[in-house]
Amino acid sequence: MSDEPSAATAAPGSGGGGTGSAQATTNSTQATTGSTAPDAFEANRRYLGSVAYRMLGSFTDAEDVLQEAWLRWRAADRAAVADPRAFLTTVVTRLCYDQLGSARARRESYFGEWLPEPSVSYRSGPASPAELAELGESVSLALLAVLEQLTPAERAAFVLHDVFAVGFDEIAASLDRSPDAARQLASRARRRVKDGGRRATADPAEHRQAVEAFAAATARGDIEGLLAVLDPEVVWHSDGGGLVTAGARPVFGAEKVSRLVAGMVAKWGTPDTVIEFALVNGEPGLVWYQQPGLVGGVVGFTVADGRITSAYTVVNPEKLTHLNPATAPPTV
Repeated sequence: MSDEPSAATAAPGSGGGGTGSAQATTNSTQATTGSTAPDAFEANRRYLGSVAYRMLGSFTDAEDVLQEAWLRWRAADRAAVADPRAFLTTVVTRLCYDQLGSARARRESYFGEWLPEPSVSYRSGPASPAELAELGESVSLALLAVLEQLTPAERAAFVLHDVFAVGFDEIAASLDRSPDAARQLASRARRRVKDGGRRATADPAEHRQAVEAFAAATARGDIEGLLAVLDPEVVWHSDGGGLVTAGARPVFGAEKVSRLVAGMVAKWGTPDTVIEFALVNGEPGLVWYQQPGLVGGVVGFTVADGRITSAYTVVNPEKLTHLNPATAPPTV
């Protein structure tokens, strides 16, 4: 069997659990709910966008995938589609797989570190069960950065199974692999994610407290306050894309990171600079505005034992266009 998934037009096979087990052939738009039912693509657009973003780490690339998936859906024989959601998941997965191959080449020539485009939400409460089912588990900037180290097949298997609980039979159909091979891909990806990730806590209150302490110390230019909240082995990542000033390589250690942050505030801070708390990819983070209504940067953090172990700062303006001008933030 080929290692490359074929062009995405065939529906996944049935069985294996997850979202795509097909029981009977139905017309996707009129079978049970009548001609006034919403088109299956539009009904699943948010879910499909969530899958594509987590696969690619880019809202721009995810939207390109959705556009192509829509064209393929319009051209498909709807009467032959047993499960529209499973069919569309396969289409999007295969398109993302193709995108990841070309994206890797582009990112190798990228100036400095490549970080994912951040998802920002100002919602204070947790997502509802329905939202969680539609959007999958939150995937932090740190995890998305680690996923860049995986092969496209490993990333697809990990995202579909571990984030969206798609069954291995359906993943196998999407990747043209056997279910056992799909299971092995996900397992290998899980190990690599664990080995490549920074220490992090699952306690949101502890995470928020550390971010608040960091923000307060940053606003004061307080080196000692920063040292108190930064893990001794903290790593600071930044992505300016060569368009704005940002480090080309990670900065290691609490001493260097604290002086870097204090120096940035002293050099770039203005009376118009505003820092707000937000959920950055589902976790407490910071958004700073270089002037009212214009986002200049987003910072996501990992926290362990009450201290920040890594920070991911996105200041490349091309990766903030979905936040400027201020509109309803993406929720994928």
